[in-house]
Amino acid sequence: MISVQSRQFQQIAVLGLGTSGLATARALLSGGAEVSVWDDDPNARKEALNENIALANPATIDWTGQDALVLSPGVPLTHPTPHPAAAAARASGKPVIGDIELLFENASGAKLVGVTGTNGKSTTSALIHHVLQFANITAQIGGNFGPPVLSLDPVLTTTTVVLELSSYQLDLIDKAAFDVAVFLNLTPDHLERHGDIDGYAKAKKRIFRNPRGAQQVAVIGVDDDYGMAIASELSEKDGWNVIRVSACQETPNGIHVIDGFLTDQEGKSFDVSALGPLRGKHNWQNVAAAWAVARTYNITSEKIAASLKTFSGLPHRLETVAKINNIGFVNDSKATNVEATSHALALLDDIYWIAGGVAKEIQLATALPHLNHVRHAYLIGEAAEEIALELEKIRIPVTHSGDLYTALKEAHADAVVDDLPSPVVLLSPACASFDQFSNFEQRGDYFRRLVLSLAAGHET
Repeated sequence: MISVQSRQFQQIAVLGLGTSGLATARALLSGGAEVSVWDDDPNARKEALNENIALANPATIDWTGQDALVLSPGVPLTHPTPHPAAAAARASGKPVIGDIELLFENASGAKLVGVTGTNGKSTTSALIHHVLQFANITAQIGGNFGPPVLSLDPVLTTTTVVLELSSYQLDLIDKAAFDVAVFLNLTPDHLERHGDIDGYAKAKKRIFRNPRGAQQVAVIGVDDDYGMAIASELSEKDGWNVIRVSACQETPNGIHVIDGFLTDQEGKSFDVSALGPLRGKHNWQNVAAAWAVARTYNITSEKIAASLKTFSGLPHRLETVAKINNIGFVNDSKATNVEATSHALALLDDIYWIAGGVAKEIQLATALPHLNHVRHAYLIGEAAEEIALELEKIRIPVTHSGDLYTALKEAHADAVVDDLPSPVVLLSPACASFDQFSNFEQRGDYFRRLVLSLAAGHET
């Protein structure tokens, strides 16, 4: 645990008692703060009571005696409406921050690598961590991916902390800054929490808001207009070394992957197309970004290439679960928006596609070039009707399966009957999971269990 010494003797309210909220409370108490905690779910408050942590609702407490509100990322800060506790703290002139800010305050000697973007954050963060460890550089990983940051081991001046940063987390930083800041891409997502795409972009750009040291590195994906604009803007600012990365265009003085071949800043070329867990253009941008970060540590290109060959990939991201006879089963539960699903549809053929959940947007335009790869769609969750209307316009056969169990059973049965050479049953929902599952991990784990049961010869 990282003890939060920076808030010693302060009175801090913590709202949200998931894993990061409880870790924050423990770290603050360890550092000598006076802490009260709250969660709107009474069941979540029980764990705090079990640990003898004081409960107090920050929406109703007297804020004159408080120093700050630490908000869990899942709690609304501004949109669609501020949580009453956030509104009360701000009305009293007290800061509303997150655990990333507290990490920054108490890890001044460590090197901080922040990674953000709509898609690819987790894979890129894990890749960076993997390459650093492969090169015997002490590194930890946390944030939106991995353990809560304040539950990490105490950091030293030789430690790198790799942080996956969501837009929610970036909204809650004040002075936090990063030695290396990675911005991968930006497509519409989480708009209900940021008002519109411009609000979402503004939150993501906060990764660059604060200086840290004489020279910071910005690794920026330039395959969309937002990335190109940010790269141009930062290039004009003192103190930033901007490295552009791309999966489809040459980037002078940057790193790019074209037709599966990565070219680095030294002009060396490496074939990354054969890296199974990192297949596809979207992953090639992730590889280029991780490569750029690794080069700032003076890790040789050859060692980076060798490390990539040992990367096993992450679950729920184009994860091949099993092949039963000639039918492949792929878990892409992390694809919670249309842009992410479009990558899966581009890579596979003869797809029996399971989609649906809580819609972020049901505009299939970005996926349309690849919907001809879909043989049949099996729709689940509350967005099923909306998706069906879109697919029926382009004559994609649709089954309203309702739930994942039924969808997998129906998709498998149809794939058996059609008897194609290499069909794929693909879970790539293009939607969030919250109508039927707690998160995308739970959804993907359930899909995996169903497939493995089927592979073992049991009925799904």
